[in-house]
Amino acid sequence: MPDLLLEFFSEEIPARMQPRAMDDLKKLVTDALVEQGLVYEGAKAFATPRRIALAVHGVPARQKDIREEKKGPRVGAPDAAVAGFLKSAGLTSLDQAKIEKDAKKGEFYVAVIEKPGRDAIDVLADILPDIVRKFPWPKSMRWGPGSAQPGALSWVRPLHAIIATFGPETEDPQVVPFDVGGLTSGNVTYGHRFLSPGAIVVRRQDDWMAKLEKAKVIVDPARRRDIIQTEAKNLAFAQGFELIEDEGLLAEVAGLVEWPVVLMGAFDDSFLSIPAEVIRATIRNNQKCFVVRDPQQARLAPRFILTSNMEAADGGKAIVAGNERVIRARLSDAKFFYETDLKTRLEDRLPKFAQIVFHAKLGTQAERIARMVRFAGLLAPMVGADPVKAERAATLCKADLLTEVVGEFPELQGLMGKYYALAQGEDDAVAHACEDHYKPAGPGDLVPADPVAITVALADKIDTLVGFWAIDEKPTGSKDPYALRRAALGVIRIILSNNLRLNLGELFSLATEGYLEQGKIFMKQFVGEAAKGADDLSALKLSYDAMTGADLRAFFADRLKVQLREQGARHDLADAVLAVEEQSDLVTIVRRVEALAKFLDTDDGRNLLAGTKRAANILRIEEKKDGQSYTGDPDPSLLKEPEEIALAQAMVSIAPEASEAYAREDFAAAMAAMAKLRPAVDAFFDKVTVNVDDKALRANRLILLNRIREATRTVADFSRIEG
Repeated sequence: MPDLLLEFFSEEIPARMQPRAMDDLKKLVTDALVEQGLVYEGAKAFATPRRIALAVHGVPARQKDIREEKKGPRVGAPDAAVAGFLKSAGLTSLDQAKIEKDAKKGEFYVAVIEKPGRDAIDVLADILPDIVRKFPWPKSMRWGPGSAQPGALSWVRPLHAIIATFGPETEDPQVVPFDVGGLTSGNVTYGHRFLSPGAIVVRRQDDWMAKLEKAKVIVDPARRRDIIQTEAKNLAFAQGFELIEDEGLLAEVAGLVEWPVVLMGAFDDSFLSIPAEVIRATIRNNQKCFVVRDPQQARLAPRFILTSNMEAADGGKAIVAGNERVIRARLSDAKFFYETDLKTRLEDRLPKFAQIVFHAKLGTQAERIARMVRFAGLLAPMVGADPVKAERAATLCKADLLTEVVGEFPELQGLMGKYYALAQGEDDAVAHACEDHYKPAGPGDLVPADPVAITVALADKIDTLVGFWAIDEKPTGSKDPYALRRAALGVIRIILSNNLRLNLGELFSLATEGYLEQGKIFMKQFVGEAAKGADDLSALKLSYDAMTGADLRAFFADRLKVQLREQGARHDLADAVLAVEEQSDLVTIVRRVEALAKFLDTDDGRNLLAGTKRAANILRIEEKKDGQSYTGDPDPSLLKEPEEIALAQAMVSIAPEASEAYAREDFAAAMAAMAKLRPAVDAFFDKVTVNVDDKALRANRLILLNRIREATRTVADFSRIEG
């Protein structure tokens, strides 16, 4: 079967746009082929700084012929119906239709529509120009004399040539003929801009890749990444160093070169006096170079690794020297910024926060810090932290945002706060809290473990969540501009990782007080009409809790389910526990989910689940039919059958044991106690009929079923468990 080769050759495409462009090109072309009935066998996209390309294998040479029958109106139908049928079927008269008979409906018209398939190359010539014109670049431009004309082609950078060849391996492929934006498709591409700039005639994928490689272009970005990574490691190792790997930088550099040449440069040892992260950020952000580590001294080495797009006659000496000059200047700036920052103490920067708005409805950064300090002082005893240190850390943790280094490299926020705090004599716990209070920043990030850092991290995140909930700026769908989902997951991970027994409702209430104490009038407009006339702080808190607190707890429940699913827990077990447990103590909830999962892996657990769900189903049906609930204790005098007597006795004897285990949070023991109900429940359903004619007896047995349901609900809502 024929193969298709596409290449769009242009000026340099930004590295950040190349991966998405590869995906878009593959999807647009293959979707269009399938839509036209041309089901292919495989496709692979490629990208370099000057081209995006696609090879599609096993494309049918021709569409299949189509024959279909279109049923029309009855013979003798109104003219309007007949005219509509002829138009929809593409007929000019009824003579072109046939008449079929139906035993019930009589005679009716039928149009036989035959559509011969087209050659795939003709189909491609129709669909490819439209794909070029509608290609979804994040940013595009027009160029040349025709750029001012209506409908002028736009592309990410000026487009110079298009390859479009189609044909089987055993034959010379044909050029798919089309014109777009003044360019005509062909079979000519170009090699490396400097090392082999001449025109190259190609046929299909293998031929295209081989000829371009001879012309100093490696078209597969994955292969370029492997070359850069391997050569950088080898070059570092040869000098006695270790490469500090950086996947993001590696992908970017691979998108900047067509023919990677890896070289090593050096910088002055004196720059090692500034933090390693500043050196790395300076070299990475400004020159797209890797840094290396000296394993003997366990620190950065005064070397860097660059990737050139040139094979230079001098072995790259001039290229290295040029990069060294730029990096020397950049590191000089960074060193100046760092040393200048150290001259101003962190607390002396704080007054500037009074002029910086955190959010128009939530006050300034200074007000936010004041709330965090207050909250941290109250929270510290709950997590075993020193309140004085926690308040000090909360006071200083945002101060590095006003430093020169963080202004230049925002990704170093927090980390630089730690360095400045240590240099200025702050306590180690305070300094490390300045760095760690932003954590965890993502699923793979570490969680704060020191009590002071935990306190400040929770104060920061919970203050943010409570504030944005109060002003109704919650995440919606895929939109979360203030990263509130991440903040909630951060709170959950911090609490669970450190086994903290905290009541979320209490924490939300403490954070709310901070907002209200800063200005009750200010907050009244956001906590609801019911609070606008209230002057008492407690009334405002009650209004907030009534309107917002429950919703925020429900949001945390959803985030907790996400966290548990990522850890491998069954989603239905999390739902079952959360249905009967207020989302306050996260550690207790997780322990109950774990105990429930182990219990349901046993025969007793599975059978008790089946019996409990059966009881719940009967109750649901009968309560709905009767319009009442069957609660309370069963009447002993109405217990007739041995099995129902045994079940009632089992409930009486087992309930205290389960309650005691539950009270001491031994959920495994509570489950084991409930497992003793299994024989009595099984026997009851085997021998006892619930819906008997005697109304009093029926009601008593329904009450007994409710006792089963209520007993298991102390741990979870079994009706929500699948299976």
